[in-house]
Amino acid sequence: MMLYKYMEALEDARQSVRIDRAFVKGYVREGKCHLALGDHIAAGRSYQQVLMLEPENNAAKADLALADRVQKFEEMAEVDYQKGDFRKVLYCMERCIEQCPACMKFRIRKAEVLALLGRYQESQEFANDILHKDGMNADAIHVRGMCLYYQDNIDKAFQHFQQVLRLAPDHQQAKEIYRKAKALIAKKEEGNKEFRSGNLQAAYNLYTEALAIDPNNKFTNSKLYFNRATVGSKLNRVEEAIADCTRAVDLDDTYIKAYLRRAKCYMETEQYEDAVRDYEKILKLDKSQENKRLLQDAKLELKKSKRKDYYKILGVTKTASVDEIKKAYRKRALVHHPDRHSHDSPDVQKEEEKKFKEVGEAYSVLSDERKKSRYDSGADLDELEGGAGFDFGVDPNQIFQTFFTGGGGPGFSFGGPQNTAPGGFTFQFG
Repeated sequence: MMLYKYMEALEDARQSVRIDRAFVKGYVREGKCHLALGDHIAAGRSYQQVLMLEPENNAAKADLALADRVQKFEEMAEVDYQKGDFRKVLYCMERCIEQCPACMKFRIRKAEVLALLGRYQESQEFANDILHKDGMNADAIHVRGMCLYYQDNIDKAFQHFQQVLRLAPDHQQAKEIYRKAKALIAKKEEGNKEFRSGNLQAAYNLYTEALAIDPNNKFTNSKLYFNRATVGSKLNRVEEAIADCTRAVDLDDTYIKAYLRRAKCYMETEQYEDAVRDYEKILKLDKSQENKRLLQDAKLELKKSKRKDYYKILGVTKTASVDEIKKAYRKRALVHHPDRHSHDSPDVQKEEEKKFKEVGEAYSVLSDERKKSRYDSGADLDELEGGAGFDFGVDPNQIFQTFFTGGGGPGFSFGGPQNTAPGGFTFQFG
């Protein structure tokens, strides 16, 4: 036992009690060997035999409690494994291995759940340690195949699964994962083929089907979520594309393509703060000039988004012509002019006056080529060359009067009771 040769020690202990059926120390050693090898039921029988011979043997009572504890942890692990709670399984296996250091079953299960938790290097180390002692251990080869499969090394994974099935044709886990691996790769390729052919909805459906095949394959599923996000964005399902990219990076936090796709979607939906965060993450992963430029562009759009949106205020696009801007100003200015709301409540009058002023600001900037250019570029308007700047204290009524009278022409009639505008010209509101 001190040399960790538990199978040989177990045989010696068995022989000792065959010679002397009342040999308590022999039964104790037999129980310890059984427990070290993971057979808690056989260990329990040995300790029970000790207690039949020596009912007050406290050491045997303690060892029997350990055997019962291992049994409970093994049962808990099986329930948690079926639930997919692999962290709890790992905890249970570690507790079992503490008492059963020579049990291959527990070590194999620990290696397996490490792979399912994405801790591939640790899993492979456990599997390799087992194979070092038993080069033909089908379970350990199966675990190595799992690690390769989950790391998207499909060809080598298939070789391992095939080797397992040659050694143990009825190995159910290897059969199941091999079947899933082949189905997953085939479905993914079908989706890629439809995407390349321009059949976007068909590709979207196939990627969705592929994602249901093996939830444990994080790297492949990360790529599938990204592929579906790419299709979703082309189908104008931008929010769905963002959600799929998020799932992709949750599975692989170094997946630059998924961050780039999500950041692009954020830009399209004017979620600039989120876009900046993604581009900052991207730049940490890849400090290329292109990624620096993308981050700068996102920061500029974020800065611009925090200012008043003069295009939105006038209800025009960024490509609107001068005539379209004038037409939009005319429409909005007449809607929000204070005289039109002279009979409204003070709160409404105050709100309309604010909107009237914003309409004047928007027109003053967008109708001036130099100001519009700086506004579009994200530059501050009060930094115009020559110190001209933009006076946001400009009288919106003066802009209104100048626009509608040409600086002293005829008034503008709406029809209805007459009102006199601050500029001294007459309006009739219906």
